[in-house]
Amino acid sequence: MANDKRYAQADNDALLRIFTIPEAPSSTLSKIEAEISKNLNGFLSNHIVATDKPLSEIEKDFASSALPERPEYVSAHTSQLLDTLIAQSVHTSAPGFIGHMTSALPYFLLPLSKLMVGLNQNLVKIETSKAFTPMERQVIGMMHRLVYGNDDEFYHHWMHFADSSLGAFCSGGTVANITALWVARNRLLAAKPGYKGVSEEGLAKGLKTYGYEDLAILVSERGHYSLKKAANILGLGHSSIIAIPTDTEHRIDCQRLREKCAELEENNIKVMAIVGIAGTTETGSLDPLTQLAEIALQYQAHFHVDAAWGGATLFSNKYRSRLQGIELADSVTIDAHKQMYVPMGAGLVLFKNPKVVAAIAHHAEYILRKGSKDLGSHTLEGSRPGMAMLLYASLHIISRPGYELLINQGIEKAKYFASLIERNDDFQLVSKPELCLLTYRYVPKATQLYLQQCTTSQAVKVNEILDRLTVVMQKMQREAGKSFVSRTRIPRQGQSSAAISVFRVVLANPLTTNDILQQVLVEQEEIANEQTDLLAQLQILITD
Repeated sequence: MANDKRYAQADNDALLRIFTIPEAPSSTLSKIEAEISKNLNGFLSNHIVATDKPLSEIEKDFASSALPERPEYVSAHTSQLLDTLIAQSVHTSAPGFIGHMTSALPYFLLPLSKLMVGLNQNLVKIETSKAFTPMERQVIGMMHRLVYGNDDEFYHHWMHFADSSLGAFCSGGTVANITALWVARNRLLAAKPGYKGVSEEGLAKGLKTYGYEDLAILVSERGHYSLKKAANILGLGHSSIIAIPTDTEHRIDCQRLREKCAELEENNIKVMAIVGIAGTTETGSLDPLTQLAEIALQYQAHFHVDAAWGGATLFSNKYRSRLQGIELADSVTIDAHKQMYVPMGAGLVLFKNPKVVAAIAHHAEYILRKGSKDLGSHTLEGSRPGMAMLLYASLHIISRPGYELLINQGIEKAKYFASLIERNDDFQLVSKPELCLLTYRYVPKATQLYLQQCTTSQAVKVNEILDRLTVVMQKMQREAGKSFVSRTRIPRQGQSSAAISVFRVVLANPLTTNDILQQVLVEQEEIANEQTDLLAQLQILITD
């Protein structure tokens, strides 16, 4: 028994040491921290192994569900993480990783992130985030000003006002979009005599009270899948999301939108919201926001702009006009973990009118009391970390002109890559870059000429082979580990029934050079030339 007590005390002492300063400054963790602080990209390049190891093999390293019954030494466990988790992670900050909306991060965010984690502030209430709450409100105010451009007096009045909010910080664009549509639904079906509002009495009674057959959310067919999540959560169902066809530039067709709004009104289906996209996920296209605002006003619908990707373009005086009309939106989503270069996950939803968040206000006796400045009273998420601190630092250290430089470089780099594609006879640019995102595919010159004059049925057969070629090339390039582009399927020339597989490239990483872009195409051309079976099938089709 005495031995058991001594063992328990020893374990307790060991546990307490975990929460204090490490005794050995030369420990594995300290070495890793020093190496990361010196050169994060170099550390990742040295420890992430570029292999084609299948996921099923990686899963074997994480196959046991048994809870550990014995503690491990920190150094031993850290070494194990390096050999398994870190080694097989995705090097998203690599200059050749140009397939998704991730990038290298500024070096100063590493020590600040450590400080943020150490402080462990909970932004749901002031009692656990006394200084972080006004700081987050200021960050939201700065981003609100970027979008809506109100004067000092407006922000002096509203930025720290207890019963309202200029917006909300959240984990990403999905929660931001849900929050925007949550506000839209609650305002539309607000309380009135004999009805306590949708929050209290539900959607069915709300529709009956207001005399609507149903509600609808209209967005282009390039709308983000998070909108369906929002409709599901808000009790509207996926069928309430009505996809409007796009034009040849993948922008919403405003004439078709007007026709659909009129049709819905005739059938007593209320247009709850119209969603414009400022930077589609697949092609980076920008909807005509001013026209959408006019249509939303005509049908008294909430106008939301999903600018999760493209919103940061507003930092650029050169290119911000491409988002003209965003200032007319009732709400806007922007992701800071995309083109604002902060870690996952940091999103924002901004509201033109700070009073509208009253539609989703919620309170509790132990926190979020009425009249308090607790941020959680107007957010979907409860406990949240102080991610706004990292954006606060970035806004000050990088500054608006610094962000403008980054945005401009990304767009111009995309233009350069598009020019490389257009100059190569065996590649085909599918969507030209409006921002720093574009799509293309490998199509031998003879095949391109054939597609220009063949019948529809012949084109279908050719595109089926080209699709297989695109998939094979993308997989082989990813497995080789030198560079990475993603792939997707998009309509060809605005024809939703004629989707094709394409390479998708996002050029937001400031470390990506023109030489790297040249090498991406060289590597793809080499891979394509190895696909002799598919190329032979193409040749047979176009000469048959």
